[in-house]
Amino acid sequence: MLHQLKPKSGATTKGKRLGRGDSAGGGSFCGRGCKGQGARKSGNVRPGFEGGQTPLVMRLPKLRGFKNVNKVIYQIVNVRDLNLFKDGEEVSIETLLEKRLIHKKGIPVKILGDGKLARKVSVKVQKVSTSARAKINAAGGKII
Repeated sequence: MLHQLKPKSGATTKGKRLGRGDSAGGGSFCGRGCKGQGARKSGNVRPGFEGGQTPLVMRLPKLRGFKNVNKVIYQIVNVRDLNLFKDGEEVSIETLLEKRLIHKKGIPVKILGDGKLARKVSVKVQKVSTSARAKINAAGGKII
């Protein structure tokens, strides 16, 4: 029953009532120690304050520029690598993985135009460079 639910014993403890006398366990200095900045009513310092020493944030070197969170990194395959395929075969991420020309399935692939192509293949990848597009079309292949 919902009205009978109770937390496990020891899971909750009552807060310490400070400033209620020495016999209550929180009298005299009330857990603030003896004198000093922390004992004062507004003595707590901001996060990162190191007692007047130059803070860590200011001691570290500053990083210039920025990192583009939308940058897409492609797996690169050159046109010369497509000669491993037979004439009329389709070049896709799956077939490139089988031939070990790329290493991961989830990362997009870009075909670059380095080398010569002697096969007539149909390419089905995310991106193709202009020079690679010209070489694939010149060899009689197509880009899907």
